[in-house]
Amino acid sequence: MEDLNLALIGNCSFTALLDTRARIVWSCLPRPDGDPVFCSLLNGAPGDDGQALPDWGFYEIELLGCAGSEQRYLPNTAVVETVLHDGNGSAIEITDFAPRHQHHGRSYRPATIVRLVRALRGTPRIMIRVRPRFDYGEVAPEITRGSNHIRYVSADKVLRLTTDAPIAYVLDETPFVLDEPVTLILGPDEPLRAPIDESGRRLLDLTRDYWRQYARSLALPFEWQEAVIRAAITLKICTFEETGAVIAAVTTSIPEAPGTIRNWDYRFCWVRDAYFVIQALNSLGVTITMENYLHYITNIVAGASKGALQPVYGIAQEMRLVERVAPGLAGYRGMGPVRVGNEAYAQLQNDSYGAVILASAQAFFDQRLARPGGMDLFRRLELLGEQAVMLFDKPDAGLWELRTTEHVHTFSSVMCWAACDRLARIALQLRLDERAVYWREHADGIRQTVLERAWNPKLNSFVDAYRTGDGFDHDDREGVGKIDASLLLMHELRFIEARDPRFLGTVAAIENTLKRGSMLYRYVAADDFGYPETAFTICTFWYIDALAAIGRKDEARTLFEQMLSHRNHVGLLSEDIDPATGELWGNYPQTYSMVGLINSAMRLSKPWEEAF
Repeated sequence: MEDLNLALIGNCSFTALLDTRARIVWSCLPRPDGDPVFCSLLNGAPGDDGQALPDWGFYEIELLGCAGSEQRYLPNTAVVETVLHDGNGSAIEITDFAPRHQHHGRSYRPATIVRLVRALRGTPRIMIRVRPRFDYGEVAPEITRGSNHIRYVSADKVLRLTTDAPIAYVLDETPFVLDEPVTLILGPDEPLRAPIDESGRRLLDLTRDYWRQYARSLALPFEWQEAVIRAAITLKICTFEETGAVIAAVTTSIPEAPGTIRNWDYRFCWVRDAYFVIQALNSLGVTITMENYLHYITNIVAGASKGALQPVYGIAQEMRLVERVAPGLAGYRGMGPVRVGNEAYAQLQNDSYGAVILASAQAFFDQRLARPGGMDLFRRLELLGEQAVMLFDKPDAGLWELRTTEHVHTFSSVMCWAACDRLARIALQLRLDERAVYWREHADGIRQTVLERAWNPKLNSFVDAYRTGDGFDHDDREGVGKIDASLLLMHELRFIEARDPRFLGTVAAIENTLKRGSMLYRYVAADDFGYPETAFTICTFWYIDALAAIGRKDEARTLFEQMLSHRNHVGLLSEDIDPATGELWGNYPQTYSMVGLINSAMRLSKPWEEAF
C-alpha cells in the first residue's frame, strides 16, 4: 500500500493534502510553514485506502457505505475531483481547490479551502466531519456557531466554515441525504459577500481558468507533456508568492524509510535548490515565477553579513529555524518524531555560495527580466565569491547535511569553483575585464585543486571527499563509501566535459556502487543514522541526465519512463523511493524531485521540429 497517494491543492499562499477519499489530512494555515490545523497525516495511520482516521486533525466528507473511489486533477489545473461510490449504486463527486485568480490586477489567493459536493446518482447519504486542531495537535478548538457558519477558535487563530449544509448536521456529524449540492468554504473569520453556492461556483470557474491559462503559457517538450505540466503546476503551488520563496516540500517528518527517525521539516527554502529550480522555471518559460524567486534569492544576498550564507532560510527569510519535537503528534504511521524547524540552518554547507551565484547569474543574461542584475548585485555576489575562495577546501557538513561529521566535500568544492567561474562570466558581461581575470584565476586554482585531491586513481573515479596526506578522507572498505551521487553533477555544472575519461570513470563507479535496480542511492556508507534504506529520487534524475550527456540516451529514456511509473495516482513524487517495492517515502511532494523530472524531460524529449 502506498500511503503517499495524496493529491495536493494550493494557491501559492497555503497548501493542503487529500487522500484518495478526499479527506484533508494535512494543511498548514495560513502559510505552508505554519501550524497544521489538519494534521492526521502525522498522527498515526493517514487514513488512505479505507483505514480509520485518528480522532482529530482531518476534514472529511464521508459517503456512508463507501466502497471505492476515483480521483484525478481536472486537466491542466490544481483542482482535484474525487468520486466516491457505495455498494448500492449511489455516488457523489467532491471538487476541492484553493481559490486563485487575478483581482484588480493582483493575485487573489486567500488561505481558503473550497469544497463542492454533489450527488452523481442514487440517494447517497453523507456525513461531514470537520475536526481541526491547533498547536501541532495539542489544542482542541472552541467551537461556536452562526446561522450559516461554524467558527473554530483558539487563542491566536480562528477558522470559519461557511456552508449551505445544515449547520446542526455538521456540528453533530449527523448523516443526511445529499439531494442538493453542498458548498463548504473554510478560511479566515470573514463573512461572504455573495450567496455561498454562487461564490463556490464562481471561485471554481476563476480558479480553473487561472490554472488552464498558466498551463497554456508553459514551454513544453513534445514528449511527456502531461507529466511536465503536472510537475510545473506542483512547483508553482510550492511557491510562497508573497516573497517568491520555493519550499522543498509541504510536509514535515515523513520518514525517508520506515522506522529510521530520518524525519525532517522540509517546509523551508534551501539555497542549494536555487540553481536547479531556476533552470526548470527558465526552461518552462514561467518568467514571472522565476523572477520572483530570483528576487527572494537577491534579498538573501543583500542580507548576508560579509557574504556569509546559511544553507536554509524560512519562506520570509527567517534565519533561525530552531528545531524541536512536537509531542502532540505520533508521526507518519506512528513513526515519530515529528520535527518543527531544521537545525541545518546552523550548519556549514560551503556549496551554498555556488548555488546562489549560479541562480543569480540568470539576472545578468536574461533580457526579459524587469529587475536585471547590475553593479550593486554583482558587488554583493563578489562577497559570496570571496567566501567561496576562503572555504572551498575547508570541512563542512556537505549537501547531505551530516550532523556529526565534517569532511572536505568534493561537491562543495566544485560549487565554490562554480561561484568563481560564474562571477568571471558575469564580469565579462558587465565589461569588467579586471574582475573577470581575478575570478577566472580563482576558478582555475580551485579546479586544479579538485582535480588533484578528489581524484582516486585506484577507483578510476572522483570521490566524495578530498585526499588528506597519503590517503583519502574517511577511507573505508574498498572505497565504496567514497562514492556519492552528487559527483554526477560535475558535468552538469560544466566543471568537466561529459566525454572526459575521468567523468566516464566516475559514472561507472557510481553505477557499480549506488545503483539498485533502476534507481540510485545518494550514498551507501553509514552516516549519523546508519545506512540509507531508500533511493533518493533526484539522484536518479541526475543519473538519467548524465547518461544522456555521455551518449547513452536510449538507456536514459528507458530509466526516465520507469521513474514516471513511480509517480503516484495523480502524478506526484516524494523525496525517496523504496527500490524493492516502489513505495514513496520522505517529505512530499518533493520540489527537487519534480524539478528533476522537468529538467530530464526537457533534455530527453524529441524536439518539436522532428515530432510530426
